[in-house]
Amino acid sequence: MAAISATLAVLQNSQAFALLALTGGFLAPILASSGQGSHVVLFSYYAVLNAVILGSAWFKAWRALNVAGFLFTFVIATVWGVLHYHPEDFPSTEPFLVLFFLFYIAIAVLFTLRQPLELRGYVDATLVFGMPIAAFSLQAAMLHAQLLALAYSAVSASGIYLSIAWLLRRRQNPAQRLLVECFLALGITFLTLAIPLALNGTWNAATWALEGAALIWIGCRQDRALARAFGAALQLAAGCTIWSRLDLAAGDLALPEGMYLSGLLLGAATSFAARTLNSNRQRLRDYETPMLGALFLWGVIWWSVCGFSELQRRVPHGYQLAGGLAFVTLTALLSSELCRRSALAIARIPALLLLPLMLLFALADVITAQHPSANGGWFSRPLAFAVFYLLAWRHEGSPFAALARLLHVAGAWLLAALASWDLAWLVLHTASLGDSWSGVAWVVVPALLLFWIPALSARLAWPFMRHREAYLLIAGNGFAAYLALWTVCIDVLMRGDSYPLPYVPLLNPLDLAQGAVLLVLIRHFVILRRDASASFGSHDGTIVGALALLAFIALNGALIRALNHLAGVPFSLQSTLHSTLVQTSLSIYWALLALTTMLVATWRASRLVWIAGATLLAIVVVKLFLVDLSSIGTIERIVSFVSVGVLMLVLGYFSPLPPVAGARR
Repeated sequence: MAAISATLAVLQNSQAFALLALTGGFLAPILASSGQGSHVVLFSYYAVLNAVILGSAWFKAWRALNVAGFLFTFVIATVWGVLHYHPEDFPSTEPFLVLFFLFYIAIAVLFTLRQPLELRGYVDATLVFGMPIAAFSLQAAMLHAQLLALAYSAVSASGIYLSIAWLLRRRQNPAQRLLVECFLALGITFLTLAIPLALNGTWNAATWALEGAALIWIGCRQDRALARAFGAALQLAAGCTIWSRLDLAAGDLALPEGMYLSGLLLGAATSFAARTLNSNRQRLRDYETPMLGALFLWGVIWWSVCGFSELQRRVPHGYQLAGGLAFVTLTALLSSELCRRSALAIARIPALLLLPLMLLFALADVITAQHPSANGGWFSRPLAFAVFYLLAWRHEGSPFAALARLLHVAGAWLLAALASWDLAWLVLHTASLGDSWSGVAWVVVPALLLFWIPALSARLAWPFMRHREAYLLIAGNGFAAYLALWTVCIDVLMRGDSYPLPYVPLLNPLDLAQGAVLLVLIRHFVILRRDASASFGSHDGTIVGALALLAFIALNGALIRALNHLAGVPFSLQSTLHSTLVQTSLSIYWALLALTTMLVATWRASRLVWIAGATLLAIVVVKLFLVDLSSIGTIERIVSFVSVGVLMLVLGYFSPLPPVAGARR
């Protein structure tokens, strides 16, 4: 009856007649059923009806007939499965599910060939996408406890779709181009679905990442936005899979064994995907442009997470900082190389982040009280600086060129800080030397750099001549500020123990270092005054005053250290304030400094300097009357007054107040 009805419907070109016959055919066993029948007979009967639909599809593109058959078949099969299916029915049920699956794949293919000319190229989305969802849902219901078997089913479905897509593509029929792409997408989808069913989380991420990269490549080749979007979603899912395996409760980046390979493959896959998208930028939609950078950075994040997790597992605890810095350096170098070879601009970001990460690793050294060269730092630090300057040179003309000044200045400061730390540690721990030697070690590298920068800025093309202002003005002033701060701190904190050398005032390591620092600072200021790009304008007097104050502090520190070593005055604030010897010496010392200053001011005709010297002398007089009279003995008081009186007589004769500029003398 089904065959006769289908033949008559085709001959009379009557879709309504075919639908009427089909509806009666599918409902007949339901209406006549007593509930005790065999499912094999039922599905065999439905197989005959679906074969009739397939035969009709060979001649006519009757979508309503195809959809009705699909709905009757799978709805009734689902109802039977819910009410009557048992695991022992699988051998007699599975062949019918496979047969119905193949029936409706064939019907979907025939539908694209039998359409009218004006509708050629369209596909029946209900059959193309709804049927595999329904069929695989039934398969999953029957194999819910056998994941590996379900994975084989997904792989088989993927193979069927991909094979049919390949065969249809070889025919090069324009009417089936969209169907080929749909079958290709379904094949990839089933293959993707098979991965988590067959593999554990370690391989899920890696496989999805590679599959996503392949989809993005295909989407760019065929200019299909949907394929590109699905590929990006797979790579996003790969990262989420790694996240799901991350054990944050352990307090660190703890990932299962072998997960690093997934991060490595995800990083490689996202880099390939970003490079492919960048090479086909003209084909991307406007909303797809941000996907390029997001994919690359997504891969870098998980590459880094997996890398640090592997370092925690493989590298001894003490060497993890050095290993982490080497890993970060390698990542920056690879990103820069990718940017250079593929013109992928987003890859510059990890490369230019190397210096901030080096700063973080230096901060970690400070927190752990581990000097920079310890536990492998002797290798990772020089490597990081070498790669940093290579990357700074390589990306000199990039859109990030505005950051070049900041990077060079921060790099010079960090290099000086780490080198000074290592030198101070070396002096302190490898030789039995006095504390002044380690104090001097903290200033050697910055002072030498400040001394050499002007010459290097005039002779070395890169980086000093190229960034002359950054090194000479910004980095140099930073070194100058550090040297000034060191001078003040050293006078407060260190008594100047020069062991194994004997202590000699003004000729011990600390005093000599302070003198050298003052000379370097003065030289730096003189060079900047001559440099047209570093005009100080009205700040010249302020800087000269600061240098004079710094020299005054250094000389006072030298005096107090000399009294500590030669007269046994304890080196502490309280002892210094209450020592009559120290106070008397300071009064005379300040008076001498005031005299010298005023004499020089008279010789140079500098009214401002003379007033500064006179102010210091006035401070000495006030100190004598208000402080020293109550704290020093008679002899010290007489010595102080006589000394100051003599100095004031000398000043009155040899150092009159210079006139105002332009006035008559």
